[in-house]
Amino acid sequence: MTTQEVAARYYELACQNKWNEIHEIFHDEKIVQRESENGRPPGIEAVTRGKTAVKAKSDAHRATIEAIHSRHTSEPLVAGNFFTTTLQRDVTYRGRPRANSEEIAVMEVKDGKIVSETFFY
Repeated sequence: MTTQEVAARYYELACQNKWNEIHEIFHDEKIVQRESENGRPPGIEAVTRGKTAVKAKSDAHRATIEAIHSRHTSEPLVAGNFFTTTLQRDVTYRGRPRANSEEIAVMEVKDGKIVSETFFY
């Protein structure tokens, strides 16, 4: 798949809240996921390496969510082997007040797989 095709399918699945499918279909076994230092959610590591570790981190994060009130994923922009999208959520985490979050995600694609993800808050 081309980067454009990966980005289009990622967007389609993200709009359906199918994050596990995105992980299974598109994450490379050696994916590197980076979270920006500023605005990173509490308890989230700055760098996570490997498909299994990224999946575990995502599952753990989703388990802290009490309610999702709304979410929005922007259509992706593609440049070379990269695509980007914005992710907006109105959520309530367990034990915390309701909050809005907004981030920019930048993905690098090689051979039809996402090899890196970087999130800016």
